[in-house]
Amino acid sequence: MPFELVPDTSLRYYLINFDALGQERNEPDGTKLSQTVLEVLAQEPITDVFIFSHGWQGDIPAARNQYNRWIKAMAANTADIERIKQLRPGFKPLLIGLHWPSLPWGDESIEATTEEAAIELMVSHYAEHVADSQPAQEALKTIFSEALDDMEPDELSEATVEAYKVLDQETDLGSEGLVAAPGDDREPFNPESIYEESELETEIIGDSADFGLLNGGGFILSRVFSPLRALSYWKMKALARKFGESTGFEFLTRLQQATSEQVRFHLVGHSFGCIVMSATLAGPKAQGVLPRPVNSLCLIQGAVSMWTYCADIPKERGHAGYFYPVIRDGKVAGPIVVTLSEHDTAVGKLYPLASGLAMKTAAFDGFPKYGAIGAFGIQGDGIPLNPMKMLPCDQEYSFEAGQIYNLESSRYIWKKPKEAGLGGAHGEFDEPEVAHAVWVAAMGI
Repeated sequence: MPFELVPDTSLRYYLINFDALGQERNEPDGTKLSQTVLEVLAQEPITDVFIFSHGWQGDIPAARNQYNRWIKAMAANTADIERIKQLRPGFKPLLIGLHWPSLPWGDESIEATTEEAAIELMVSHYAEHVADSQPAQEALKTIFSEALDDMEPDELSEATVEAYKVLDQETDLGSEGLVAAPGDDREPFNPESIYEESELETEIIGDSADFGLLNGGGFILSRVFSPLRALSYWKMKALARKFGESTGFEFLTRLQQATSEQVRFHLVGHSFGCIVMSATLAGPKAQGVLPRPVNSLCLIQGAVSMWTYCADIPKERGHAGYFYPVIRDGKVAGPIVVTLSEHDTAVGKLYPLASGLAMKTAAFDGFPKYGAIGAFGIQGDGIPLNPMKMLPCDQEYSFEAGQIYNLESSRYIWKKPKEAGLGGAHGEFDEPEVAHAVWVAAMGI
């Protein structure tokens, strides 16, 4: 079956799978699903194309689960569906979910019979997703071996510090601050400083030092691995950007070239998927040119810098955010809708901590130096910002074309503390009120 059926609905969507290099994987019959999608666009009277990108999802079943939840929530908003049908007679959407290889940050669970075997598994795991060179593998082995001797040292050992520095070099990540592309938008890597200030991280994720290496995820959540979690996080940001500005951009270009200007396009991202969708619009090095603008962009609890869309970054005057060309060049003809929630621990606390321990640095313009749009919305100068409250499903927005709407969504994107886990309400993307905002953005009113 070339498409996915959403449980308990008649809806279907296409889940297109890509490998770590951004190459589309073949279907069991050897075909490419992207070609099937192009054939559907040629044969059916599609009026609107919705493209979704997940964030931290390590495998296809996890991605499928997220898209099922997401699309089911949109299908439940029958009033919005009826309204868009009235506004555009013949409304017929095509739904596409992109799967790009990604991993959750900090919740790995390794099971092994011996400590030596567990170290080998951990080295293999992180080498694949952080840096896979021989020096990186040796550095990882040193880090894990040293941790076995003392999981909560007063300070990192000299061997561990040197190993972290080697690992940072092997990641090939930049450290160019706020003006850089996602993945390079960090402070210079300092493992000792990260470890010293990681008490705050311990408060967020809990003290797991009493867990052993063979007891699952507790070991990797130890403070001694806070620099490793930071490197994993930056690497994932870079991967999301590279995937979007190459594979995503090329795929969107092909879809637009295959359709008339009457077919509308809507991009929706969650978490690091907001980087994917932003980079898909921006193209290579944020300088790509699409056949035409998309009609709406929705960024749900985005793990991307709050300054990345602005024309002039505070404290970095004269420098625009990396994705500012999306605004400058009018790549979104309709509204840009951003959700933010104080209950999202992943972007509210862990994001700035990973980006440079910036929660302890001085704020400016009422904001920290590093912060995610899922916590603060898009910010900065020279762009059309509109702060609003997320509305219940029976109330209407008055979105306008070319405007950015920061929707304070804490009333709806939340979770009981005992149920929230490491990321807080980060995964509450399938609330009906969120779906309502996405539908209204797509209506173009």
